[in-house]
This record gives sequence, structure tokens and C-alpha cells, in this order.
Amino acid sequence: MHECLGYLVQFFFILKNLLTALCRKKNLPPPDIQRLIQYFNRQAPLSEEEENLISELFSPKTYRKRQYLLQEGDVAKYFNFVETGCLRLYKIDEKGVPHILQFATEDGWITDIQSFQKQIPSELSIDAIEDTAVFQISLEKLNTLYERAPKFNLIFRRLSEKNQQLLQARILQMLSGDSRDCYLSFTETYPHLLNRLPQVQIASFIGITPEFLSKMRGKMARE
Repeated sequence: MHECLGYLVQFFFILKNLLTALCRKKNLPPPDIQRLIQYFNRQAPLSEEEENLISELFSPKTYRKRQYLLQEGDVAKYFNFVETGCLRLYKIDEKGVPHILQFATEDGWITDIQSFQKQIPSELSIDAIEDTAVFQISLEKLNTLYERAPKFNLIFRRLSEKNQQLLQARILQMLSGDSRDCYLSFTETYPHLLNRLPQVQIASFIGITPEFLSKMRGKMARE
């Protein structure tokens, strides 16, 4: 009896240590506001007052791998700047298959722009493919940013125009039905993700199966 109690005490001691270790899992480092400030400075030189405005209106946030920033049916409350990590914007079809519309990595921006601007429920989802640190700004604070520093209105307009051009080019490629061209476009748009993303994520973005992507890659490597 005493021997059984001893084993139980030892078991619970080990379990306690394991749970404590899990609870003490290393927290993600907080995002560095300087990266966001440097990003804006590359778009247009900022004054000290404008830099302070960025620190005031943007909020840091970290997400673990597979954690949602936005789920379908919710309103997109924030425009997200990626300091480190990788996010994806996607739609789940009626068969449960995800269709990826966008990836966002370091110095990238992501949101469901329609849900964000109109503050209506989103038809899309955003989650983290890797542990990710972002800076977020709400629609209200973004409008405050425009009012107090009109320079940012131009910066975000240029960002919007660039994203529209990329989306239009992608739609035309998808309509062409040429998977090879879609893959080559992906390698040009996201060269840093080729060896960073699982093959299933790349295939979902292109609109093909992982098996077909593997065969296509193999064929291209032999050419």
C-alpha cells in the first residue's frame, strides 16, 4: 500500500513539473516598434512627431502558430503589420478546402480590407503559419493617423494600389488555368517562402493539390 502511494506521489510530482514547464513555455518576444518606424521612413521620411504618432496609435500583439487573428463571421478590427513571422488570409469552401488569397511576412500588411473598412462580418480568415509578432491599428485610429499626419494617407493609398495590382495579376493567372505560370508567379512574389512554407500551403495558394505541385516541381527541376 505504501509502495503504491509512493508511486502515485512520484507520478504527480512528475506531472506537476511537466505542467509547470509547459506553463513556463518561453513567451514570444514583443515586436520592435523600430521596424515599423523604419518601414514608414522608407516610404517617406518621418518627423519625430510622426514617429511618436506611430508608437501612440499602433499596438503590439503576438500570435502562436495556428492562432487566429480573424475568423470567418467576425469583423476585421485591425490592419496588421508583420514584424516577424508569417500569416495567411484564406477562404474555406463548402467542402472544407482552404483557398489562400495572401501570405504576409516581415514588413507585410494583412487584413480583410472589405470587412475592415466597412466593419462588416468577414467571409475570410487569417491565422498564423508561424509564431508571429504584429503591430495592429484599428479603423478609428487609422483615421486619426490620417487626420494628424496626412502623409500616411498617401502611404496607405500606395500600399492599397500595389496590393490591387498583385491581386489583379493573380486573378488573370488563375483564369489562364496554367499552374506552371501560377507557380512561377509565386516564386517571384514570395521567393523567401519557397523553403519556408509547407508544400500544402503553396499548393493551396496556387489552386492545385500538393501531389500535383510535387510532380510539377520535379518536372521543372529536370528541365
